[in-house]
Amino acid sequence: QVQLVESGGGLAQPGGSLRLSCAASGRTFDINHMGMGWFRQAPGKERQFVAAIGGGAGSIYYGDFVKGRFTISRDNAEESVYLQMNSLKREDTAVYYCAAATTGYYYITDHDYRYWGQGTQVTVSS
Repeated sequence: QVQLVESGGGLAQPGGSLRLSCAASGRTFDINHMGMGWFRQAPGKERQFVAAIGGGAGSIYYGDFVKGRFTISRDNAEESVYLQMNSLKREDTAVYYCAAATTGYYYITDHDYRYWGQGTQVTVSS
């Protein structure tokens, strides 16, 4: 089993920044080689892909709406993945989820991820 715990959500003003963290534990195999992703879900909407990073050195892929505003990274020593979000917009308001795959690929669809965190709320409002 793998446990994922997100943190760093909160209230930000439009144009502001937040940094989300996802800490992994309880792995049965090396989590540092697992593909990791961030997804989000706004009220009344389907879950949306945000960003993904492959295992090891980590190839990276972003959702189209990101447009250079977000950066995904991982610290294998800390067994953590991060999502730096800049230039936040009101439409970025959602619950953000961290997910881990069982292979090292950077998947962009949620059904390819086995493990999920509980989510962290991000609210962008003035």
